[in-house]
Amino acid sequence: MKAATVRSFLSLHSWVGLVAGMALFIAFYAGAITVFTHELGDWQRQPAAPAAVQTPAQAGQALMDAVLARHPQAAESFYLVLPGDHGPVARLYWYRPDGAVEQFQLDPGGTLQALPQRTGFVDFLYDLHFTAGLPRTFGTYLFGVVCILYGLALVSGVVLYAPAFLKDLFALRLGRNVKRLWQDAHNVVGMLSLPFHVIFAWSGAVLCLGLILLAPFQYLVFDGKLLQILEPDFELTPHVEPANAKAAPLPVAELLRRAHAASPGLQADSLSYHDASDANARVEVYGENDQRRLNTLGAVAMEAATGKVLNVLEPRSMSPGVAGLRGLQALHFGNYGHAPLQWLYFLLGLGGAFLFYSGNLLWVEARRKRRQPDQPARTQLMARLTIGVCLGCIAGVSALFVAARLLPPGQEKLVYYAMFGLGVAWALLRPTARAAYELLLLCALATLLVPVAGLFGTDGLVPPWRHGVLWAVDLCALALAWAYWTMARATLRRARHGDPNSVWALAPR
Repeated sequence: MKAATVRSFLSLHSWVGLVAGMALFIAFYAGAITVFTHELGDWQRQPAAPAAVQTPAQAGQALMDAVLARHPQAAESFYLVLPGDHGPVARLYWYRPDGAVEQFQLDPGGTLQALPQRTGFVDFLYDLHFTAGLPRTFGTYLFGVVCILYGLALVSGVVLYAPAFLKDLFALRLGRNVKRLWQDAHNVVGMLSLPFHVIFAWSGAVLCLGLILLAPFQYLVFDGKLLQILEPDFELTPHVEPANAKAAPLPVAELLRRAHAASPGLQADSLSYHDASDANARVEVYGENDQRRLNTLGAVAMEAATGKVLNVLEPRSMSPGVAGLRGLQALHFGNYGHAPLQWLYFLLGLGGAFLFYSGNLLWVEARRKRRQPDQPARTQLMARLTIGVCLGCIAGVSALFVAARLLPPGQEKLVYYAMFGLGVAWALLRPTARAAYELLLLCALATLLVPVAGLFGTDGLVPPWRHGVLWAVDLCALALAWAYWTMARATLRRARHGDPNSVWALAPR
């Protein structure tokens, strides 16, 4: 390959990585944790369970009756989430005309309780993964663009390093050349996890920009009718106007029984109602249906008043387009291989975060002036932003876990933003090397507090061995706290005894 071509790809790889790297760090770090979305629902402190044991159907029925009695306008369209994988308490929510969400659950005494929009730290982690904490619509579209840049960085990286792939695959050259060690680690992690990154860049762009990508075809090819053509693939049953005649829907338990009869493998977890209490009411029962396919989504559409089955959606009966899209979602979220695959995605997510963090540090190191202690302003700014954003995110996520355990629902996101803002401000105001060391110590301390917070439950102290989720969170937190403490010590050692002509060196006193 010509030298000019190599330089072009190197420049593309560097600048695209820099532009997208910090946003992708947040996406990967939060995304590694959201692999365990269902399991982590038990981490957050929940109200004590009601004394009377209820089935999921009974809990859902009680909540639906209470909400419709107080808010009859919700009958037009609402979602009922059953206790189970999505949390131990049933939830019901609907969207107001202005797009805001109304959400309710029953407290232990059976009283209707309003919840903040997208309450819960798991929902916030999910938003963090897709938006980096920015406003949801803007952040989602921005991340779609970031995923496209991410794909360009992958292509340019493969072109640059694939020729030496086999020779340097497991080369971790330890020694005094710290930059070479970081470069080796960056290359090894990137190349070994390349298939995962290709899937993530592709699926992320499609999931975030899907509607925008369809727009040219909608108006230039299909004369504005593309969405109508695709509608049967994305709706279980066509919308029917209300009959304006009262008819009570069948009980939730009966609807679930009929859904299971129509699709025997369906494990229902939610119901979507349209025009409940009307003779033309429709209900769609959603859940998982494991038919040894990449995608496990299953659903049954019925008339709510009569229970007549209108449509059945199963993984093996999906159209190629729907199966492809749902399969892409399954590949993105890693929800098709149970616990072993979840842990693999978790490790790959942390590895991806390291990839972007190390890439920015390598860019900074490659552009330092080796014969003078004062470094260019752009190099210092990139170093400060990298440690502020990345380490601020780590400390913020750890604080999020602590706050979710100790504070009322809806307050934890404020703790994240406060910790993240502190990290960025600290990195901008302190000397770079000192800020890196101090923020890594903050990450270690905040992460170490996670197991401590896990000891506090609704009814007092909770031994970690009483619940598998507590064990898993505690062990991961301890391992990560040790890693951040080790990195802090290495950073301080580099600052004191490394090359003085670097942004990572402490100025002599």
